[in-house]
Amino acid sequence: MKRNKLFLLLLVGLGLGAFFALDGDDLLELEFLRAQLDNFHSWFDDSPWLMAGGFFLIYVTAAGLSLPGAALLTLLAGALFGLGKGLLIASFASSIGATLAFLMSRTLLRDTIEKRFKGALRSVNRGLERDGSFYLFSLRLVPIFPFFVVNLAMGVTRLKTLTFYWVSQLGMLPGTAVYANAGKQLSTLESLEGILSPELLFSLILLGLFPLVGKKIVDGVNRRRQRRHFSRPRHFDYDIVVIGAGSAGLVASYIASAIKARVALVEQHRMGGDCLNTGCVPSKALIRAARAAHEVRTASRFGVHAGEPRIDFADVMAHVHDAIAKVAPHDSAERYTQLGVDVIEAQATLESPWVVSAGERRLTARHVVIATGARPRLPDLPGLENVEVLTSENLWALDTLPERLAILGGGAIGCELGQSFARLGSQVTLVEGGPRLLAKEDDDVSDLVRQRLSAEGVTVHTDTRPVIVETDEKGQHALIVERDGTHHEIPFDRLLVCVGRQANVEGLGLESLGVLTTDQGTLEINDYLQTRWPNVWACGDVCGPFQLTHAGAHQAWHATVNALFGDLKRFAVDYRVIPVVTYTQPEVARVGLNERQARSEGIKYEVTHYALHDNDRAIAEGATEGFVKVLTEPGKDRILGATLVGENAGEWLAEITLAMKRRTGLNKLLGTVHPYPTLSEASKSAAGQWKNAHKPEQLLRWLERYFAWRRHSRRQ
Repeated sequence: MKRNKLFLLLLVGLGLGAFFALDGDDLLELEFLRAQLDNFHSWFDDSPWLMAGGFFLIYVTAAGLSLPGAALLTLLAGALFGLGKGLLIASFASSIGATLAFLMSRTLLRDTIEKRFKGALRSVNRGLERDGSFYLFSLRLVPIFPFFVVNLAMGVTRLKTLTFYWVSQLGMLPGTAVYANAGKQLSTLESLEGILSPELLFSLILLGLFPLVGKKIVDGVNRRRQRRHFSRPRHFDYDIVVIGAGSAGLVASYIASAIKARVALVEQHRMGGDCLNTGCVPSKALIRAARAAHEVRTASRFGVHAGEPRIDFADVMAHVHDAIAKVAPHDSAERYTQLGVDVIEAQATLESPWVVSAGERRLTARHVVIATGARPRLPDLPGLENVEVLTSENLWALDTLPERLAILGGGAIGCELGQSFARLGSQVTLVEGGPRLLAKEDDDVSDLVRQRLSAEGVTVHTDTRPVIVETDEKGQHALIVERDGTHHEIPFDRLLVCVGRQANVEGLGLESLGVLTTDQGTLEINDYLQTRWPNVWACGDVCGPFQLTHAGAHQAWHATVNALFGDLKRFAVDYRVIPVVTYTQPEVARVGLNERQARSEGIKYEVTHYALHDNDRAIAEGATEGFVKVLTEPGKDRILGATLVGENAGEWLAEITLAMKRRTGLNKLLGTVHPYPTLSEASKSAAGQWKNAHKPEQLLRWLERYFAWRRHSRRQ
C-alpha cells in the first residue's frame, strides 16, 4: 500500500512538474486560447472524435491534478464544440477529474490535510454530518470556495466516492452551462461591435449573476428542507421573542422596543443575568472594598499612618449586595414593562423556529433571539464532588472570610478575586495549569501581574496540574497538584474554581431544530449572528467569541437590527475593536492586537513602549507600576492594538479604542490636548515616542544647517 502511494505521488509530481516546466499555465490563459480558436475549429473539422477525446482527457487531467484554468477550459469547450456538445464534454470531464482529485487527496493527503487544515475540515465535516450530500451540492452550485479546494477537502472526509461524483455532476451542471454558453458567444465575436450583441451581453450577465442566483436557489431549497417538519404560523404575536434577560437580552429587548417592534422577554431566573447578580457588579464592589483595605494598609507611604485595617467581612458582603440592589432597577421587569416589553418569567423552549413555549404560554414570533448566557465550568477533578465548590456564581453567598482560599485558574477572574481576597485577609493560593497567568496577554503583562500578586501575599503556582481533592476523616481538605513531576499538597478551607465558562444551551429545544454548537460548546452562528435557522439569532456569552458584557451588548445591537431590517440591510459584527479589562491593581486594559496575537497571525508590527514611571500624575499618586504599549503598522501611525497596564487603565483605554474605531493614528492622538496632570497623558506620551522614532532625519539636518546659516548671516 505504501509503495502504491509513493508511485501515485511520483506520478502526480511528474505531471505537475511537466505542466509548469512546459509553460502549461501559459496555455490556459484566455489570450492564448482566443488566438488559437481558429486552429481548434480547423482541427475539429478534420478529426472531430479525436479532438473531442483529446480535449476530454486534457480537461480530466487538469481537474484531476487541480491545475488552474478549469473555468477557461469550460469557456473553450463552449467556443470549440458549441453549447450542447461543449456542455456534455465539460460536464463529465470536470466531474470525473474532480473525482480523481478527490481520490488522490483521500489516498495521499488525508493525514497531512487533516493536521494542517483541522479547523476548516471540522466545519466541512459538520456540514456533511448535518446536511449530507446537499452540503456538497450547495458548495458546487455556489462556489464559495474554489472547486479544487472542495475536491481536496472532501477527499479527507468519509463521503462516499459515488455520492461525491453524482452530486458534483449535478451541482456543477448549471455553472458549466453558463460558462459553456459564454464561451460559445465569445467564439462568434468578430469585431468590437459584436460586444453589444444581445446574445453575448446576456451570456456575460448570466456569468456575473450565476453565483447570486445559485445562492438564492440554494437558500430557497434549504429553507424548504428545513421547514418540512415545521409549520410556519400565518400570524405572529411578536416581532421578536428574546430568551434570556442578561446584558445581551436586555439590550436586544430595549432596541426592539425603542423602534416600536413588539417584544417578549423570557427569563426563568433573575433579571440582569450574571452581570448584575453574580458577575460584573458584585465583583467590582468586592474589588473596591479590597482596594480600600489595601489603601489603609499602605497609607504610610504617603505619611498617613493608619495601621492594619479591621475588616468585617459581613459588612463587605453587605456592601456588595447593596451595590446589586442599587443597580437592579436599571434591569428590572418593571422598567422593561414600562418600555413596552412583555416580560415573562418562565423556562423558554423552542417548539419550532417561530414558536416559543414559555411556561403555560405559547408565543409566536417572526424572530427569536437566544441570549441565555453562560455559567462557570467545573473541571473533571476526582474528589471535587466531596467539596462545596465556590464559583463566581455562588461566591456572593459567603458570610465568613475563608482563612485559606485555593483558587483554580489564573485567568482574569482568578487573578481579580485572588488579589481581592488576599487584601481582605485570606491566605490565597492560586493554581494555574499553563506557564503563566493571564494567558491571552503578553509575557511582560503576565509577569508584572504575577509579581504584584506575589508581593501582596498570593502564592502563585504556574505549570501546575490539579490531580485530586482529598478530604480526611476530620473534614479537612487538600488539593493535590503535580508540578515538575512531583506531587504537592495545598491545604484549603474553601476552593474557588475559575477555569472558564460554558454556554447555556441545554433545555431550549435546539436539538430538534438542528441548531449546532461549536467545539467550545457555544452556538454556531454566522457573521450576522444567525443560527442555522435564518430567523433564529444568538448574542452574548451563549455564542461567544467574547464572554464580556459590552461584547454581548455589541452583538445584541447587530442581532436585533439584522432581525428586524435584515431584508433591507444586514450588518456583520465587527470584533476588530473590542476592549478587554482585567480589574487587578494595576489594571490590564487591551484593545486590538497584542504582540502574542500579532506573531501568531503573522502580522508585521512596530512596538512603542512608554513606562508609567515617567508620567507626572503616576509619580504624584505613587502608581508608577505599569506601561503603555502600542502596536502600529511598520512605518505608519495606524494603531493595530494597545495594552495599558496601570492605575484605572480601563478608564483611559477608551481614547485609543475610539482612535482605532475611527482609524485615527498616533499623529492625531499626539495633536490632541490632554489635561495635565492625568494618567491619560501616558497615551499621548506614547504617541510622542512613536513620532520621535519616526522623525524625518534628513529634513532635520537641513533645518540645522538653515538655522546655523541664519545665526551667522549679516542679514537682519
